[in-house]
Amino acid sequence: MFHYDRGLKITRGDLAVDFKRRAPRAFVSHAHNDHMARHMLALCTPTTGQLYQLRLGARDVLELPFRTPLEWGGLRLTTFPAGHCWGSAMLLAEDGDQSLLYTGDFKLVPSATSELAELPRADILVLESTYGDPQYRFAPRAELVGQLIDVVRKALTDGRTPVIEAYALGKAQEVTKLLTDHGIPVLQSKAVYEVSCVYEKCGMKLGNFRLFENVPLDGHAVVAPPGMHRGAGLQGVRRPTRIAVTGWALDPASRRRTGFDHAVPLSDHADFGELLEAVERVGAREIYCTHGPESFVDELRNRGFNAFRLGKVPATTRLLF
Repeated sequence: MFHYDRGLKITRGDLAVDFKRRAPRAFVSHAHNDHMARHMLALCTPTTGQLYQLRLGARDVLELPFRTPLEWGGLRLTTFPAGHCWGSAMLLAEDGDQSLLYTGDFKLVPSATSELAELPRADILVLESTYGDPQYRFAPRAELVGQLIDVVRKALTDGRTPVIEAYALGKAQEVTKLLTDHGIPVLQSKAVYEVSCVYEKCGMKLGNFRLFENVPLDGHAVVAPPGMHRGAGLQGVRRPTRIAVTGWALDPASRRRTGFDHAVPLSDHADFGELLEAVERVGAREIYCTHGPESFVDELRNRGFNAFRLGKVPATTRLLF
């Protein structure tokens, strides 16, 4: 049903999945740069289609709304919310005999700016496992949101400019909505602002935000991509308090390397516990892990699952079904 060719390919229908190189036909789970390329035809949700074209220019797109099956080259393709960012999707491919679920980047706990993830059952599971190490077990979401709001308010009270550094697509919009929902207006860098306008066009309202035009405003937080404080993109910011919002903040070494004033482990990926929950809920007979530590494959095997690293499967195991 699938094979590996420097990435996942659904064999029947010749469909590339989240390829980073150009393909004739490809499913794009979401519009982060490490999951897409300038394909001849991209299959994705309507929201991802808008974001995909914002980032890569006008492209041919075939929209796959959630839970609306499409017959494609002998396959039945259905997208389900992934909970990673607005419009992000899992892909269920069925050929009549067996089914495959590709999660892409996903998160099971609720988010302020993405649909709640749904996990259909499948025979084969291709699982994104970024935080597949047991140290990555995140605190309850309300606690992490509280940490972020407290740090931002303290910076404002101290007469500083809180600069929250977050990926321009997804995390930046979630941070913006969390802040505005708590009465903190937001200034966004241009890259973040352009994505936020698409979010709003697609139905996700983010509250009181505007474009940052190199003039900080009292009582406002600034949201920008990581590292932008060092360049010309945030001219005019005085006395910044740099705040990272990432799951890697649970790693003390990572916190030391980045040099942020504060780091809040609010992630848009599933943590270790959620990964195990996803495996149980899908109930697949075979599991292929990607984008995570190989130790997670060992963890699954120790728990009795038939698990492999995608692209590193023993020769005795078939990759083409």
